[in-house]
Amino acid sequence: MFTHEMVKSFNQLEMDVYNYVVRNEDKVIYMKVRDLADAVHVSTTTVLRFCKKAGCEGYSEFRLRLKQQLKDDSKTKLDMDVTAMGDFFQRIQTKAYQENLKEAMEFLTHSASVIFVGVGNSSIIGKYGARYFNNVGLLSFAIDDPFTPVFRGRNEKTTVIALSVSGVTKETILLAERLKRRGCRLISVTNHSDCTLAKMSDCNINYYIPCYNKEHYDLTSQMAVVFIIEFLGRQLKGIHNSAEDLVGYAEIGGEQ
Repeated sequence: MFTHEMVKSFNQLEMDVYNYVVRNEDKVIYMKVRDLADAVHVSTTTVLRFCKKAGCEGYSEFRLRLKQQLKDDSKTKLDMDVTAMGDFFQRIQTKAYQENLKEAMEFLTHSASVIFVGVGNSSIIGKYGARYFNNVGLLSFAIDDPFTPVFRGRNEKTTVIALSVSGVTKETILLAERLKRRGCRLISVTNHSDCTLAKMSDCNINYYIPCYNKEHYDLTSQMAVVFIIEFLGRQLKGIHNSAEDLVGYAEIGGEQ
């Protein structure tokens, strides 16, 4: 209702009216002009001038527009399945899920390095995961280009964490398969266990969150994936290195 230009045009007394209105919208829609003026300790003239700068002819129009805005806001709902996230947090506390996470931890504990792979939204989470694991002392990096050359020979000391909501993303599967052929252990984090990436993995962690696609965009929540990565990272803290052992840590004073 209030644009940046409107707020800039308010003088100090009008700003007092503005601050009162935005903090008490549900009350103001029932207040008369004199009531609002008394509540803010200004004159009715100041209130009317405030309404004019807000694009209204008078106080009545201002109050009607404010009431309409509150009505519109009440129709706006959180576009996120909070119940599904609650179910996820309940599920991770079960014995079966904890055993699943322990299996992943077993691979990571005996790894010298970790490679996160994923494309699209998963590539962003992969970069975050690599940074998080580096913070706890496990050498990690992320690959978001499926055509990145894979090292030659075998490396049983590297664990790959492949991220994919669908678990059928061709580019992610291709890269994960190439790395697995080089001897890497493969942990996948997918939305469902019944998918190609999960079946080809040494360990699969799934989270079962409702998929949300709008037009051609995947807007499925990544909160569960972030939680899984941070949970694993915290369990790894101190296993590989202390923070002081990280390259450059002492020189920069431990700043993040």
